[in-house]
Amino acid sequence: MTFLKPGLIFASSLLLVSACGGGDAPSNTTADAPAANDTATEVAATPEPETPAADTEAAETVNAFAALPEPYQSADYNRGRRTFKLCQSCHTLNEGGQNLVGPNLYGIFGRGIGTVEGFTYSKAVQESDIVWTPEILAEWLESPRNFLPGNKMSFAGVRRPEDRTAVIAYIMAETGYTSE
Repeated sequence: MTFLKPGLIFASSLLLVSACGGGDAPSNTTADAPAANDTATEVAATPEPETPAADTEAAETVNAFAALPEPYQSADYNRGRRTFKLCQSCHTLNEGGQNLVGPNLYGIFGRGIGTVEGFTYSKAVQESDIVWTPEILAEWLESPRNFLPGNKMSFAGVRRPEDRTAVIAYIMAETGYTSE
């Protein structure tokens, strides 16, 4: 069995005491007064006030669907944005945006299917007389293949009704939808 030398034990004890804040510091502070480090901790623990940019973004998120008809007005913006990630590899939403694998969706509502300039549509789409409405888009998104057999869209669909409603609301808000 090995024993520690008394000098090593003393040095280890001093190291532990000084690491814990003890040691040679004068003890003229009262028990109720905060230590110098406590003030720094309190300041660091106080949450920073939200910046105007964060407030603006939160307000835009809350109000993004305010002008939309129900059920889209009550949809969850963040759910819509997340669900749109399924679409963004093929579609853009911005005005004048490029066509990708699918056409740009800006101004989709009220527009006839298959009418985006510069995009080559399937024969099924070209022969269709569908005009996009939120309700038609909901049917399309449930299962594009079943809705219009023969179209080129390989997307399986958005199965959950609440996800479809949210993504349609998101598309409406991001593509210049007007109810008129």
